[in-house]
Amino acid sequence: MQNKKEILARLAKVLEAHKQGLLGGEIMPEDANPALPQGSAESYLYFTLPMALNYQRNSYTLWDAANKTYADDKCVDAFNPFAVCKMSDDELREKLLKYKTALQPNMHIKIWKTICQSLVNDFNGDVRELFSKNDNDVAQIKEYINKNKKGFPYLAGIKLVNYWLCVMEEYAGAVFKNRQCISVAPDTHIIKASAKLGVIDEQDMERVDVREYVSVRWEDVLKGESIHPIDVHSPLWLWSRSGWQAVDIRP
Repeated sequence: MQNKKEILARLAKVLEAHKQGLLGGEIMPEDANPALPQGSAESYLYFTLPMALNYQRNSYTLWDAANKTYADDKCVDAFNPFAVCKMSDDELREKLLKYKTALQPNMHIKIWKTICQSLVNDFNGDVRELFSKNDNDVAQIKEYINKNKKGFPYLAGIKLVNYWLCVMEEYAGAVFKNRQCISVAPDTHIIKASAKLGVIDEQDMERVDVREYVSVRWEDVLKGESIHPIDVHSPLWLWSRSGWQAVDIRP
């Protein structure tokens, strides 16, 4: 990692460009949603279940599909964990494949149903209860999800768990303690931007544990600063997605 002061100076330029709207982002993937009341059980479920399928695919396409699924009277019960637990796999598959919320006819159905079963069995089908039983504390929530990976497949991954908590805060209205523990969600764009800023070296991008490494490095860079790691996620993601336009990070 390069000099922290230099990295923060470069980062400040990216954040300012984002603030001025120069990186785009007027429409984010999760903006495709049914406008459910913030804080409602339905809102928490809507932004949880599709997130577990957000792996190596276009986020805009995923959330557009989820929104269409929710708007369909014949498919909306796929977002009700109690209803899902009573469905056959074939019935759930038909609902989730109709608008391509699910792309893999077996694996994605299993992931969705497993999470619903976990929510019904342990949290009365309510994501809010999962959070409250962990004191609405990010560190405790992440620890719980990590210890119960089999019950929350893919959602427990280092990328998705952090981005999920970020989305829950921004879109579902969740209020967390220790939000500084929501690290950057290290997808391909974040990894590239981290290398561009000098948070990691170019060769680090080939590390097997690069996602974990990027998260730790950002925690180091922002320790003691006024912003938290997850606050840099969207600016960095948009910056990379735009092809590094609009920001000159040279001294």
